[in-house]
Amino acid sequence: MTAPESLPDGALVRVVAATVHGRTLVLPPARDGRGWLVGFHGYAQGANVMLELLRRVPGADTWRLVAIQALHPFYNKYNQIGASWMTPQDREHAIEDNVAYVDAVLAALAAESGAPERLVVCGFSQGVAMAYRAGLRCAPAADAIVAVAGDVPPEFRERAPRPWPRVRIVTGTKDTWFTPERLRADEAALRAQGADVDATTFEGPHEWTAGVDAAVGQVLAGL
Repeated sequence: MTAPESLPDGALVRVVAATVHGRTLVLPPARDGRGWLVGFHGYAQGANVMLELLRRVPGADTWRLVAIQALHPFYNKYNQIGASWMTPQDREHAIEDNVAYVDAVLAALAAESGAPERLVVCGFSQGVAMAYRAGLRCAPAADAIVAVAGDVPPEFRERAPRPWPRVRIVTGTKDTWFTPERLRADEAALRAQGADVDATTFEGPHEWTAGVDAAVGQVLAGL
């Protein structure tokens, strides 16, 4: 649990809109394909890491791979550039900024190469919340959401802003953060809304493993 923010007595908070530039990596399909697989990396990772994970997915070579990097870069513990999607501070503003950012990325790609025939959004860990938000709030609407080791955002647990696409929730049997129990709770919450949900566990910890590759590949093949 994050401690409440401490402010000096009499301090007033002012939130000011600003323009920032985000980074996205795009890999065109090696073979004919009009689908997009859009990925959102975990905390302290970057678009380069997410793109490599997407490339491992069976059948991904027929999809346009899009790895969107969070707007808040920093040096991680390995002195490499990673990024974070948001913190609890000014959370609602950060959500709106992130949704508008992803909308702009998808619109720019559509203007460049045409709209996708199929759209799958996929998140890992901290990026899962962004995958859900992109799939349910951005244009075009996603055909499937893949959530790897991360929660359904609280704003969607009781009602989504539009009909749910297919959802695949994946986590490791040894994940101590997004545990199999939390996976089952998310699955139940979405099924209560009538969502088509498939939940999968694989042998492993809080990591993207070969079991995740297979699960995402099954989603692509199903479309």
